[in-house]
Amino acid sequence: MFPCNHTARAYLSRREMLTRSAGGFGALALSSLFPEKVLGSLVPSAQSNPLSSKLTHYPPKVKNVIFLYMDGGPSQVDTFDPKPRLTQEHGKPFGLKMEPTQFNNNGSTLGSPWEFKQYGQSGIPVSSLFPCVAQCADDLAVIRSMTSEFSEHTNANYFLHTGSGLQGRPSMGAWMGYGLGSENNDLPGFVVLNGGLIPPGGLDNFNSGFLPATFQGSVFKSGTEPVSNIRPTEAQTAMQLRKLALTRKLDRNLIQRQGTLDQLESSIMNAELAFRMQTAVPELMDTSGESEAVRKLYGFDAPMPQTRIFAQQCLQARRLVERGVRFIELTCPNSGGDRWDQHGKLTEGHANNARAVDQPIAGLLKDLKACGLWESTLVVWAGEFGRTPFAQGKDGRDHNPFGFTIWIAGAGIKGGTIYGATDEYGYKAVDKPLKIHDLHATMLHLLGMDHTRLTFRYSGRDMRLTDVHGEVIHDILS
Repeated sequence: MFPCNHTARAYLSRREMLTRSAGGFGALALSSLFPEKVLGSLVPSAQSNPLSSKLTHYPPKVKNVIFLYMDGGPSQVDTFDPKPRLTQEHGKPFGLKMEPTQFNNNGSTLGSPWEFKQYGQSGIPVSSLFPCVAQCADDLAVIRSMTSEFSEHTNANYFLHTGSGLQGRPSMGAWMGYGLGSENNDLPGFVVLNGGLIPPGGLDNFNSGFLPATFQGSVFKSGTEPVSNIRPTEAQTAMQLRKLALTRKLDRNLIQRQGTLDQLESSIMNAELAFRMQTAVPELMDTSGESEAVRKLYGFDAPMPQTRIFAQQCLQARRLVERGVRFIELTCPNSGGDRWDQHGKLTEGHANNARAVDQPIAGLLKDLKACGLWESTLVVWAGEFGRTPFAQGKDGRDHNPFGFTIWIAGAGIKGGTIYGATDEYGYKAVDKPLKIHDLHATMLHLLGMDHTRLTFRYSGRDMRLTDVHGEVIHDILS
């Protein structure tokens, strides 16, 4: 037995062993190395690097994930789930019992302002909000029966990202890095391309929770700003290297006194990674070498500034996939409205948001194919919930967690598929309802991981992304 404020030291880490056996020799050796040799010494070995590639439970169909996060909750009945009855009963009292809503300012039945047409050989209906994505209809598996347990943004965002409505759980990107590692020593395994809007709930949506801090998301700002995030403040490389050497010395002394600490070990690794990123990130973010045709495909020449921002993000996502980054999340640019959260001015707000992301997303899907990355990449488009088929006030829609639409495309996905259904008003999922845990289980399955076996011991139990839930959505898999 040990006192409550002490823990047993079960083993020495590699870093501790080297520290105790070598004393101060490591710091002395570091000071004598040339900068280019130091850079090489900052690349961890596969044995010491928790982000090194790991074996999967079974052969994966996917190596990388791009998560297109539609912050605020797009309306399913205005995008990918047409409901003619809404048009027929527009302005009339709503025909079903209304559940409590976020603001309880419920109005009449609200038909969609946008026209739907069928596209591709599959005939998937897509609204006029997405004329470019519609051209990729045969690549999409449209899930119309997703549900959430939360109708408020912050908790719903945590649920979407972490599988729990509580703050502080590991994000899905962190879980995938923990389970699979990364394929690039010079870039993080989990990158968030911030278009300008951090979702309600803040950076905890991208956190590592109880997993080692090495697996948390690294947020890159829009445009070329990530370069400034890692640009050294020191005038000379030698000065920066001396600071790194001093930091290591202080860290080693603390480890000798306190033992292995995740926060400290992760801090050391993050500092070393940041040093290497000074070379890798500027080259990554510089898209000037891309052809004019590719830039035009994504929408770099679009008249709307927000389209150009998201075009840059989508192209950077492709470049991150090329460099082996495991999980990339894109957040939306600020299109002048309240995200996709149109409690009023639905027509204006949804139109602006769609105009910002439509062409870049279609460009990304087409470019992944052209670059030979389609067969190894999974693309997921989702918000935290949907919106009501009846009006909030006169021209808005409230939050609706009872049945909404997401879509998935890429490797291992049966394109041109519609899965599940909502009722005739598009209010609640009535056929093959799914939970966010099912989405997470399916993503992990495609990555070669059994979601029930990807666990981390914490607080006396084996924790997992899907908790005690989750079923793989086999019907949409090829």
